[in-house]
Amino acid sequence: MKNKNNNTIEKNILKEFANNPFSAFNYKQMSKRLGIKDTAGKMQVLNLILSFFEQKIIVESKRGKFQISPKYITTHGQKQTKITGKVDMQSTGKAYIINDEGGDDISISAGNTKNALHGDKVKVFIFPKRKARKLEGQIVEVLERGKNKFVGSIDVSKNYAFVIPDDPKIHVDFFIGKEHLNKAKNGQKVIVELLEWPEHARNPFAKVTQVLGEPGDHKVEIESIVFDYNFESEFPANVEADAAKIPNEVDKAEIKKRKDLRDTFTITIDPYDAKDFDDAISLKKLKDGLWEVGVHIADVSHFVRPGSAIEEEAYKRATSIYLVDRVIPMLPEKLSNQVCSLRPHEEKLAFSAIFTMNEEAEIKSEWFGKTVIKSDHRYSYEDAQQIIEGGEGPFPEEILKMNELSTKLRDKRFKRGSIRFHSTEVKFKLDEKSNPIGVYVKEQKEAHKLIEDFMLLANQKVAELIGKVDGKHKAKTFVYRVHDEPDPEKLNTFARFVSKLGYNLKLNNREDVVNSYNQLFKDIEGKGEKNMIETIAIRTMSKAYYSTNNIGHYGLSFPYYSHFTSPIRRYPDLMVHRLLQHYLQNGNDMSAVDYEEKCKHSSEMERNAAMAERASVKYMQAVYMADKVGQEFDGVISGVSKWGVYVEIQESKVEGMVRMKDMEDDFYFLDEENYQVIGQRHGKAIKLGDPVRIQVKAIHVQKKQLDFVMVND
Repeated sequence: MKNKNNNTIEKNILKEFANNPFSAFNYKQMSKRLGIKDTAGKMQVLNLILSFFEQKIIVESKRGKFQISPKYITTHGQKQTKITGKVDMQSTGKAYIINDEGGDDISISAGNTKNALHGDKVKVFIFPKRKARKLEGQIVEVLERGKNKFVGSIDVSKNYAFVIPDDPKIHVDFFIGKEHLNKAKNGQKVIVELLEWPEHARNPFAKVTQVLGEPGDHKVEIESIVFDYNFESEFPANVEADAAKIPNEVDKAEIKKRKDLRDTFTITIDPYDAKDFDDAISLKKLKDGLWEVGVHIADVSHFVRPGSAIEEEAYKRATSIYLVDRVIPMLPEKLSNQVCSLRPHEEKLAFSAIFTMNEEAEIKSEWFGKTVIKSDHRYSYEDAQQIIEGGEGPFPEEILKMNELSTKLRDKRFKRGSIRFHSTEVKFKLDEKSNPIGVYVKEQKEAHKLIEDFMLLANQKVAELIGKVDGKHKAKTFVYRVHDEPDPEKLNTFARFVSKLGYNLKLNNREDVVNSYNQLFKDIEGKGEKNMIETIAIRTMSKAYYSTNNIGHYGLSFPYYSHFTSPIRRYPDLMVHRLLQHYLQNGNDMSAVDYEEKCKHSSEMERNAAMAERASVKYMQAVYMADKVGQEFDGVISGVSKWGVYVEIQESKVEGMVRMKDMEDDFYFLDEENYQVIGQRHGKAIKLGDPVRIQVKAIHVQKKQLDFVMVND
């Protein structure tokens, strides 16, 4: 039987461990916390700690140091909180967990990440909250790997190798046994597949599944980017085989089931190098000053059937990726560039939204359904723009009327509160080997806006058709493109930032926010800080995503909005087509749970694609600048950090860093609140938007990093 004193010490030890679940103690430290100074008492503490360890109430985190086990907290009646979430790993090994249920992220120290990797879905035990501290926790279980294939460079030793991942968020190297080298040679870029991460191993075990080639090779680097973001360049053989069986010609029996619009004037307007034409517009003059405008979208759902190999691969990819020098399509080329593509002078199956409108672009009636069309002409944006600006080209009257109607639709949209977001898109001129030989900024002119306005109209009206119901009825399950209200804290931070640059934002209500943003975009036109402010302005907004839960689209000011117009390159549009046709045929409501899961996957793959596209631009910028070391350029300060200042070259929009250690005229420190760095001795301030002249110091192509130095006056 335990004596009373022993019981008291036991309870106090357990209390100390429970109240400090993120701390580890040895027996001497625990004795000190309990005020025990004599040798016999310390030995008693040691024996109790070893007993708790044997009972698995505590765990040994370091040699001789112990901390509470989550299991113990449960059995002793304390409130235990466990959540599931996604790992956002840092290069240091520390992580943040994005809670599946929303709310604040949970901070995980490097010693508490278990065997989790970036992107994994995990179960987390949340520690009792400490005052003035963020939520902290410990990963207790990896529920699902975010991915199991990784790209990196291999370092081969005599009997084993390690692969150093390209992605800095993958914080550990992969151990490769000699038997799993797959003939990889030292220094090569490889793809590895995760095999296991044993409980007490410092590194995960993996095998080389593919040797990409030598680092620095253009093809190897682009392939690395594709794999790094969970995509694959090639389609499985069975998917390509199924696509090859689909005939190019439209089935005559199918034409009879559809509205025949082959004789209606129809065109496509796309980038000059596009091949996947998934949208077309038609124009027809009616009586009494009315016009029929049709938005015709490739009927991908007719060819890609649920349960097929093509469908499964399309869902897995969820989107096409537009890299600098290539497209990684969602659908095999036979479908994306041939069967489904609305090519000129070919009969094509479409899903159409047809609107009757007057001269003021006021909608008088609408119709949605399956059609067959035949495009009369394929314009590039440049071709259509030339006609709009008064130049020559085929069917000028029709193009000008379309532009007139689209302009009126646009004006109405902005009057209703749509925000005029701008962003700069950098494009490269490539030689025959896909090497960048020039850089230019893509301008969005009237021809781009013409197409955009009609696509927005179709997307909006499709969503309204299904989602807009009276109060007595519940809307059927549908896939929406939603955009939440911005975070007030981010808005206020942005307002303070632009005020230091001389611009004023009012944030009292939505109308003030919209008017202030739109006025800001007008005021910065032609200014050096334009690109920087536009980029930060977009970051202050929430990110749009797909969901069956409609909350409207804040940026567009649409209560109902969906994506209907690009099923060749976006899986959510394919879902919308299927649901719309199902409901047009009076089908029953569909499962929101199933579609919400698909929405989450689509949103995640969209984010991956955007990151891959940005990485390809960064890589190409580094390649483009590689032969310009030592040259000088005019630039503008585009960012500040404790490491240095970012400079965007005005001519090419290429961004690099001037590191603090290379700013030799003074010792600079970061004034984060005022978006500037200040010299300690002379007080010189370098702030966002300042014009500067730089010299290219070094280019690290594989890391996609550019180092600049200031050219002092």
